[in-house]
Amino acid sequence: MLDTKLGFPPVPPSSAPAAAQKNTKRRREEEGEGATEMREEAVERLRGVVRDSVGKHLYASAIFLADKVAAATGDPADVYMLAQALFLGRHFRRALHILNSSRLLRDLRFRFLAAKCLEELKEWHQCLIILGDAKIDEHGNVIDQDDGSDFHFDKDAEDHEINIKAAICFLRGKAYEALDNCDLARQWYKAAVKADPLCYEALECLVDNYMLTCEEESELLSSLKFGKEDGWLSAFYSCLIRKHEKEYVVEAKFKEFEQESCSISSLSSGQTLKNNIDVLACKAEYYHQSGEYQKCFELTSALLERDPFHLKCTLVHLAAAMELGHSNDLYLMACNLVKDYPQKALSWFAVGCYYYCIKKYDQARRYFGKATGLDGTFPPAWIGTGIAYAAQEEGDQAMAAFRTAARLFPGCHLPTLYMGMQYLRMHNFKLAEQVIT
Repeated sequence: MLDTKLGFPPVPPSSAPAAAQKNTKRRREEEGEGATEMREEAVERLRGVVRDSVGKHLYASAIFLADKVAAATGDPADVYMLAQALFLGRHFRRALHILNSSRLLRDLRFRFLAAKCLEELKEWHQCLIILGDAKIDEHGNVIDQDDGSDFHFDKDAEDHEINIKAAICFLRGKAYEALDNCDLARQWYKAAVKADPLCYEALECLVDNYMLTCEEESELLSSLKFGKEDGWLSAFYSCLIRKHEKEYVVEAKFKEFEQESCSISSLSSGQTLKNNIDVLACKAEYYHQSGEYQKCFELTSALLERDPFHLKCTLVHLAAAMELGHSNDLYLMACNLVKDYPQKALSWFAVGCYYYCIKKYDQARRYFGKATGLDGTFPPAWIGTGIAYAAQEEGDQAMAAFRTAARLFPGCHLPTLYMGMQYLRMHNFKLAEQVIT
């Protein structure tokens, strides 16, 4: 019997609804899977946009989008991404609140970022509390650390990162240094560079602030465990910390660095690090320590033409210019530094160097004092204060400045040398001999 309406045999009434329901269910399942895939693709796209926004320094966009991603997924990695965007956007309190609310502080990365927020807020005691309890010996070996960590949410990237525990040790060192506990700061900086030699900031603090004696520097270098591809780093560190040793030792190290043609890349491009500005700035500092001020000045002048804002090279250049009496160079450098870096101790130290060079010692002392007020761990300013007092034959104040520098910077020989010179000026030869020897 044909259906009079459509011209087809009628479908049995019992089977029509079942077939329709089956087709509808299959269609809904397919649509559901498609919708899920579309949502995952949309979320992944937003993650990429967040990363790109951070790369382009569009932090408000990064925060807005990361907040939506974290709300949609609740994934720890997305919560961390939001907190990171807030930190980079300088919303430290909000980032800290989100990290604390996430209940994920057992992850070292969450804890470290929370501690970084407290660092920016200058809440040093809280920073140490959130990093957890730990004990360390005088050689920088962590002997008891309760980090309480359960997991890292991004294990695949660990081979391409600085060890998180090295970063935590470094942050502990910064906190103790801010709290004027130089002994513990020194030990934690040593622990950081031992945990990962690629944590250059820790070694930089130890070397630039003269926290270690030459013997302690050599001991630390010998204890570092470099990776098989980090030969260049070992050679550079060796040049960096041995520049205060005997002349033949230092020259041998620089020659070894140049002859080995240290290169990071395995490609035969002919590019090496011997002409790298950090390496040459280290060499310039060695020239200054050796009293070869003209060679030092010529090298730093050439380097500053390549990179006018290399501050380590700038410091050595200032010291050499002052020794050579180049007041015009000092004036120009001081003007540029104060304009570009008004909150840096180096800038006002440069002003003090200029006034010292033209024999206006009261003004020199004033600006050296301003430099120490901005950064009490800036060795040249303390030494500059002492020599400015000494130039006016104010021996007691000069000795006080040199003693402070010797206490703050045990690895620097200059305060002791100037103390000996001051005793000689006072005709106290016995004390001069005791100090210098």
